[in-house]
Amino acid sequence: MLTGSEVKSLRNGQLSLDEAYGRVKDGEVWLVGCNIQEYNFAHQLNHIPKRPRKLLMHRREIQKFAAQAYEKNLTLVPLKMYFVRGRAKVLMGICSGKKLYDKRESLKKHDMQRDINRAMRRG
Repeated sequence: MLTGSEVKSLRNGQLSLDEAYGRVKDGEVWLVGCNIQEYNFAHQLNHIPKRPRKLLMHRREIQKFAAQAYEKNLTLVPLKMYFVRGRAKVLMGICSGKKLYDKRESLKKHDMQRDINRAMRRG
């Protein structure tokens, strides 16, 4: 459910799904952490950029898709947002977070790359 200024900002491409995720609450699905920048020409009727937004889904979809994520401790992730016949749609995916050993591996790679970059700058 979007306000008018949010739709205008979306049409201008002012959207960030970087830190966004879906959450099931009281049988409804909410999009949390999605940043839609304020619309320049809306003045005092502007929206709050990071407010939680309710996703309109059929009851079947919520039970099948979102409940599965809730039961198996998975996360609902928005992949992209697009327009179909004037309506904003969000493509959602289910994923699992990194395990501890995966995090360690990525931290090691990041540290090694940083050390290499430092050595190249000095050298």
